Amino acid sequence: MMTRRRPQPRDPLEAAVEAALQPGRFIAYRAGSDFVSSLEEIAGQIEKLVRTDPERAGGLYETFLGGCYEKAEELDDSSGSFGMFVESLYCGWIKARQAAGSDADETAKLLLDRMDSDPYGFAYTLEGDAVKVMNKDGLAAFERQVKARFDATDAVEPALAPAHGNPAHARRRRGAILRAIYTQQRDVRAYVALCEQAEPSAQDCLAVATMLRTRRKRDAALAWVDRGLAVEKKHPHGSMAGHDLAKMRRELLTRLGRSRDALEEAWAEFREDPNEFSYEELMRFAPKTERAAWHAKAIDAAERAELGPLIDLLLKTKEIERLVERLRTATDAEIEALSHYRTEPAAKRLAKSHPDVAAKVYRALGMRILVAKRSKYYAAALSNFEDAKRCYARSSLHRDWEALVADVRRAHHRKAGFMTGFERLVAGQGPRDEPSFLERARSRWSARGEP
Repeated sequence: MMTRRRPQPRDPLEAAVEAALQPGRFIAYRAGSDFVSSLEEIAGQIEKLVRTDPERAGGLYETFLGGCYEKAEELDDSSGSFGMFVESLYCGWIKARQAAGSDADETAKLLLDRMDSDPYGFAYTLEGDAVKVMNKDGLAAFERQVKARFDATDAVEPALAPAHGNPAHARRRRGAILRAIYTQQRDVRAYVALCEQAEPSAQDCLAVATMLRTRRKRDAALAWVDRGLAVEKKHPHGSMAGHDLAKMRRELLTRLGRSRDALEEAWAEFREDPNEFSYEELMRFAPKTERAAWHAKAIDAAERAELGPLIDLLLKTKEIERLVERLRTATDAEIEALSHYRTEPAAKRLAKSHPDVAAKVYRALGMRILVAKRSKYYAAALSNFEDAKRCYARSSLHRDWEALVADVRRAHHRKAGFMTGFERLVAGQGPRDEPSFLERARSRWSARGEP
């Protein structure tokens, strides 16, 4: 008589993974952050097992990763936080297998197989983080696996390309993974050899220059920086790599005893795009004894900058009179077009010393919200108008306040949710005059008597 085998007890953390993934339930965008946070809690528990029971941790990571791919169709994750979470699971899985003493080549093959078969793109940039958690043997095994597949793409005949996918895309993808590996290994020779198979990008040049600078080969690093900047000039919109290359060039010039050249390049960059960041870079290379002169020169040159970056720069450098002068000549539409992240700090800074200018900025802050019909920010608009009213009063610009009231009534009288509060403000009761939540709570309790 056959006896039934008892089912293996289920790992309680597997049950927790399933519960956290909420199979069958669609996760809307607004709920995405809380959903990922709940997954991170379970992942944290698995991570603790890597030291004590790495084999169990590895199996749990594999279940979790498989579950995430199953869940992908039930998730609206425009922010990409779920994809970043999946990347972290892959890194945890690598660490668990290394801690368990698993075969490095097998780990590398499994990882690369999943990176090649990644329908949702969760592992598209995984290599950048993966190589950082690999030990020496793991990194070498990963290089062997990727290099074998990279070389194999050359062997695919054009006529067979459809059956093998797009070999050019596969080669580029594996080339990107090899670049990440060589960067982690600091293998300049291998990275350069890979780049020379095609024209290196600005990012490639930056990576090689960074490795050479680390080895204090500054002349060679400078040559790669210049090569990268030449590549960057071919692209009209530029890139972050271009910015980093220019910055590195100035640092290398200084190290090579050419600090004056570095200063002139920083000055040229500032004149082309005056802002707080290019100003900081300029001051970084200006000699201490000349900084006052360079500051004055920079502020004079910045007058042609766009209003937004100019506000940031003048606030940072405490050039308040220049800021006041520029805002006084700016049109209401020009100020309204700017983000509150730029205009609100200026309004707060000027409220006491130059209330007339602050009132103009507060007016723009409120009108920007109304024109955009952002109803959830109407409370902020009321607060802005209340600040504008007080600043107009301090400056005895009562007619300007009356003109603002007329403009709001004429253009926005249909915004009933806003106009009720606005009319109370006009009548003398603004948002700050109303009791706070805690004050109302205390009053409600007091009205019923103390316990």
